[in-house]
Amino acid sequence: MAQISLTLTLLSIFTVAIFMSSFVISQPPLDPVEQEAVYRVLESVNSGIPWRSLFPDDLCSSAPHGVVCDYFSDAAASETATPHVTELSFGYVSDYSPNPPCNSNSTLDPSLLVPLSHLKKLFFYKCFTQTKNPFPDFSPLSSQNYPSSLEELVFIENPALFGSLDGKISNLKSLRRFVLIGSNISGGFSDGFGGLINLEQLTLSRNKFDGEISMSFFQNMKKLKILDLSYNGFQGNVPESIGNLTELLKIDLSYNKFSGKIPDIFKGLKNLEFLDLSYNRFGNFGLPLFLSEMPSLREVYLSGNFLGGHIPEIWGNLSGIRGIGLSGMGLVGNIPKSMGVNLRDICYLGLDNNNLQGFVPHEFGDLEFLSELNLENNNLSGRVPFSEGFLSKLGRKLKLKGNLDLCIDEGLKSAKVSVSLGQLKVCRQPDISKTALFYENSSPRLLQEYASLAFMSIGFLLFDLFLCGKNCWLR
Repeated sequence: MAQISLTLTLLSIFTVAIFMSSFVISQPPLDPVEQEAVYRVLESVNSGIPWRSLFPDDLCSSAPHGVVCDYFSDAAASETATPHVTELSFGYVSDYSPNPPCNSNSTLDPSLLVPLSHLKKLFFYKCFTQTKNPFPDFSPLSSQNYPSSLEELVFIENPALFGSLDGKISNLKSLRRFVLIGSNISGGFSDGFGGLINLEQLTLSRNKFDGEISMSFFQNMKKLKILDLSYNGFQGNVPESIGNLTELLKIDLSYNKFSGKIPDIFKGLKNLEFLDLSYNRFGNFGLPLFLSEMPSLREVYLSGNFLGGHIPEIWGNLSGIRGIGLSGMGLVGNIPKSMGVNLRDICYLGLDNNNLQGFVPHEFGDLEFLSELNLENNNLSGRVPFSEGFLSKLGRKLKLKGNLDLCIDEGLKSAKVSVSLGQLKVCRQPDISKTALFYENSSPRLLQEYASLAFMSIGFLLFDLFLCGKNCWLR
């Protein structure tokens, strides 16, 4: 089966090469030094494929899918456009991205890339999976007189990569994207990262990084828009220098060991749309009030941090938010009705595994875009205030179990619109002891009818007293 897959992959690569070569017009050839460099990189990634015989011609005219060239004009001779290799992508992603496949013995020596003076992107997907490889040292690509042109460096799902990053990418001054996901790279961060002043995306998720991050680590990364350090072992306080990154759109620090107080520096990030600090060790300081000063937020996740306290009334300025995760945070008190009134665009709301009490706000039933509501394992009570249509829309995404005093009307329970509702008890009929809940959940027309009956009763009583006269008062 593996042999068949490899054969199909080679056929795909070769077919693409033939197709592309049929559209090539007369052009200068790729410099032989660059051509040889590309061959050597291909052979280091997968020595089992005869790259030179499969692609004997100019690699800018006929090349594997992942080899990309561009043309550059010489300032001294503007009429001449010279081809150079600008992108190398390895690892078969899909039929739409049939990059050169890697094998179990893939290696990479960055010195092979030195002749590729116009290289802008380097991409590896599942290339270093078995044979252990230290993280490549890219410092040879750049010098004071010849800075590196590399703008994107991407490693995804390469678990055989190990070691540290210290000093290995710090002089890549043109780097805009550095993505390292799913490796065994470990250690802490050195201040050498501070030289990456053009960085717009730093994604270092699911690695083995640990230790504290210097407070000034991010101070020079003014262009950073995406910061993802999730699923590592970072600890200590969140670096204050993050507060200076006013271009940030996304911060994901989830599943680390950050502690202390969630810093107020975040409130200065007026463009921030995504904030995930869940499953760290932030202390018992309550839900941050500064969230109300971040109107661009679309998603905020703080679950798994024992912040404690009540849910504050901060939702008036957050009408555009779509996802909120506040699970397992030690929250107490009632759920504010203002969440249902103001969060008109909310799609996901998680308040489970807290100590919340009181009624479920009936305003939640009016949230048009809500697709998942998790209130499990609290101390909520009273009647589930939702219509059958709302329950049917959410289905299994409405999670209410673990609230022993919560009940559901018999008609809704028999409708079996949600598996989780089957675990709730049936409300008593009529629920006289909960008059306030009755009035809260009754329609205006129904309340008007009951008021009319009450006034009629009073009228009959007064008329009877008028006919009876004084003797009625003396009985």
